[in-house]
Amino acid sequence: MDTLVTIRETVSSQQMFVRGDTIVVGVSGGPDSLCLLHVLKELQQELGVGLHAGHLEHGIRGEESKADALYVEELARSWGIPVTVEHGDVPAYAREHKLAIEEAARKVRYLFLGRVAREVGGRCVAVGHNADDQVETILMHLMRGSGLGGLRGMLPVQTLGAEGWWRGPTLRLVRPLLEVPREEIEAYCDQHGLEPRFDRSNLDLTYHRNRIRHELIPRLESFNPRFREVLCRSARSIADDYDYLQDQSLAAWNDLANQSEGAFTFPLEPWLELHPSLQRQLLREAIRRLRKSLRDITWTHVEQARKGLEEKGAGVRITLPQGLFLFKGYDTVVIGEEIPSPDLPLLPDAPLIVEVPGTTEIPGSDWRLQADVVDSERMPEGALRNADPWQAYLDLERTGAQLTLRARRTRDRFQPLGMDGRSKSLNAFLIDAKVPQDVRDRLPLVVSTTHIVWVAGQRIDERVRITDQTRNVLHLCFLKEGCV
Repeated sequence: MDTLVTIRETVSSQQMFVRGDTIVVGVSGGPDSLCLLHVLKELQQELGVGLHAGHLEHGIRGEESKADALYVEELARSWGIPVTVEHGDVPAYAREHKLAIEEAARKVRYLFLGRVAREVGGRCVAVGHNADDQVETILMHLMRGSGLGGLRGMLPVQTLGAEGWWRGPTLRLVRPLLEVPREEIEAYCDQHGLEPRFDRSNLDLTYHRNRIRHELIPRLESFNPRFREVLCRSARSIADDYDYLQDQSLAAWNDLANQSEGAFTFPLEPWLELHPSLQRQLLREAIRRLRKSLRDITWTHVEQARKGLEEKGAGVRITLPQGLFLFKGYDTVVIGEEIPSPDLPLLPDAPLIVEVPGTTEIPGSDWRLQADVVDSERMPEGALRNADPWQAYLDLERTGAQLTLRARRTRDRFQPLGMDGRSKSLNAFLIDAKVPQDVRDRLPLVVSTTHIVWVAGQRIDERVRITDQTRNVLHLCFLKEGCV
């Protein structure tokens, strides 16, 4: 298909431009950007837009890049297109922000183009990424372990301003050449007498993208000569799947997510009932909203966090990149940048006398301990199969009514139920149970005059279990709103 026709169809189907707008066109001087500027000049009257070329001399290639800047400036003026040329220092930016040169160059370039758009009153920036660039980008995302969002590749239209490093107003970023292979772009330049500048850095195999372009893709094409076409088609299909999944995840987000300062909270039970795909999407969305970007967040990070929530008990804390964490409470999931007070009945420093029967309030907490005495013959059905770790049924004659709530002490031991009366160090038991360190130090212990009778949230002591001889049952329950 004719290159101009392909670009016209892409521009139209993606509704890239608004009549009357000024389009800032990023022009490096290479074949892609020259083709883009020339095509937009040809379509300018039809589209009803103004054009303004922007070129950033990035300070990487010395005299060659200065010559590129002069070339672009003279060419744009000869075509009657206003142009802004600026000199930057990408290596300095990379050092300051601890970025790879490629990433630093991308950010500095977009910051420059956005600034030009603001100065000329434009709301749209056009760049020359082509179909081959799309293949390289998808492969880079695939090797990084990206989810569906990354496997879509670059979008023909996206928002410039959704990332935390951006400065300035939100703009549209468009890629009119995204459906055109590099080979066709070079043919277009030949056909119209365009003389692109040659960037030697495109041959430097120390750059990750160049290795993919010159080494990996030719190797993959030896397996399938149409590999580029197949991958781009797959990316378009993934983009549709991603959009559908985004609709589903947005509905789940609106139903479940609650925002507080520096964190998002989800109710645990509904979270665990979500499909794993939606769980991943909500995790990624929370990270994106907290950090304005998903860069450096891989599928592995998200999946390890998701599996941790599924497999670990209350109190687990999972570390994520960019200074974020994931915390599983008693009935909530929290993702944020500050460690919250766990949603558990944790104790203050001083011991508390347990009211038997009665209610024992835990200072500084919404939690309390409810103690009731029940005749063994009137125990609730299924009580001995109790699965709530914050509820226990004990033999009152064995515990006694003089009970204390306290935190652990050095050399504490007890006889965990199910260990045939064998004694075990409390510290070792909590470590084996994978109870986090900060929770271990404040976990409630119900203690009689002689020994620990219940490590709350974990296990009762063998010596106070219900037997056939039990007459009176002590029912203990930590609760906030009610004991079920």
